[in-house]
Amino acid sequence: MSNKKLHKDALNYHQGGRPGKIVVNSHKPMHTSEDLSLAYTPGVAAPVREIVKDADAVDLYTAKGNLVAVISDGSAVLGLGNVGALASKPVMEGKAVLFKKFADIDVFDIEVNTQDVGEFVQTVKNIAPTFGGINLEDISAPRCFEIEQRLIKELDIPVFHDDQHGTAIIVAAGLLNALEIQEKDITQAKLVCLGAGSAGIATLNLLCELGLNKDNILLLDREGVISTRTAKANDIKMQYAANTNKTTLAEAMQDADVFIGVSAANLVSKDMIKSMADKPIVFALSNPDPEISPADANSVRDDLIMATGRSDYPNQVNNVLGFPFIFRGALDAKAKAITTAMKIAAVHALKDLAKQSVPQAVLDAYGYASLSFGKNYIIPKPFDPRLIDTVPKAVAKAANV
Repeated sequence: MSNKKLHKDALNYHQGGRPGKIVVNSHKPMHTSEDLSLAYTPGVAAPVREIVKDADAVDLYTAKGNLVAVISDGSAVLGLGNVGALASKPVMEGKAVLFKKFADIDVFDIEVNTQDVGEFVQTVKNIAPTFGGINLEDISAPRCFEIEQRLIKELDIPVFHDDQHGTAIIVAAGLLNALEIQEKDITQAKLVCLGAGSAGIATLNLLCELGLNKDNILLLDREGVISTRTAKANDIKMQYAANTNKTTLAEAMQDADVFIGVSAANLVSKDMIKSMADKPIVFALSNPDPEISPADANSVRDDLIMATGRSDYPNQVNNVLGFPFIFRGALDAKAKAITTAMKIAAVHALKDLAKQSVPQAVLDAYGYASLSFGKNYIIPKPFDPRLIDTVPKAVAKAANV
C-alpha cells in the first residue's frame, strides 16, 4: 500500500460513519421510569452511602475497577514528535480501542495541555480517583521517567508508561527466545542499543534484571556511544556509560551479538550487520521504517534472527502483546502498582507461549499454512486467543507474591 493511499484510507477510517474510534455506552437498562430512578436520583444515593462507609465498595458499584486512563501530553507521539495534546487524541483513542478489544478494559483517553512536569503530575493525581489504573503514553524523555516515578510513589493504583515498559517486556520476551535459538547466553551477550529515550532505557533496565551484564552494553544516542568520557548525557543515560574508546555506531556494532534499535530509519548499514558476531540478533524497531530493512540485513547475513515493529515482517515487536494483558492482570489482582516481578512474569508468559503449538485461529487470522517456534516466530501474534488466558494470570500471580 502506498503512503498516499494509506493516508487517505486512514482519514476515511477515522472520519467515516461518526468521527473518532470510541463511544461510551451504558450496560444497564434504561427503558422505564424505574430504571431512571435507579440509575440516577434517588436510587444512586444507595451506592454513594456504601462507598462513604467503605471506599473499597467503589469497585462493586462503579466501573472504576475496570477503567484505565490513557493519558498523554502529546510530547512524543509515535514517530511524529511533539505534536501537542490535541493532535495526540487519535493515538490515545486508538489505545483505548486496543484495551477494549484485547482485554475488555474500558478507557477514557485524556489529553493534558501542559508539558510542565509538576502540572502534569498534579493533573493526573487530581483525576486518579476515577480510575483503576493509569497508562501514560507518548511523553518525551527524560520527563517521562520523573512523571512515572512520582505518580507511582504518590498513587495507590497501577501506573505504567507503555512506551517504556510495554516495549521492554515484548523485546525481552523475543530476545530471550532468540538467544536460545542462537545458542547464546544473556549473561555473556554483547548488546548495542541505538536510542537512549524511554524505550531504550527501560529495555536495558529490564534486560539487566533478566541477567544481561551491564558491562556488555553499548548505548548510543544522537551524539554516539555514551561512555565515561561523555560530557553532555543526563544521569539516566550515564547509568549505562561504558568504559570504551568506541564513539560511533559502526565501531559499536563490531562483534556485537545483539542490536536493539529504538531510534530512526535507515541508520544501520549492511556493513554494520556484516561486522556483528556469528548468529547475530537484530531488533530494528523504528516505525514505520526500521533502522535497517529485513531485506538488506538478510542479504548480507544468513545466520541472523531479525525482528521489527512492522506487521508485514516476521517477529513483530508490538506493544499490544503486553499492555492490555498486563493491566488485565493488575486490575484483576487489585494491585496497587505494576512491579518488576509482574513485568518479568509477563516476559516469561510471552516467551513460553511462543514455544507452544500455534492454534488454527492464529493461522487463519494471518493467512499461514503453518507456524512454529523458530527464527521467524520468536514472539506470539497479537490475535492469539491464548494471550488473555496466559499473560494476565501470570501477572496477577506475581502481584500476589
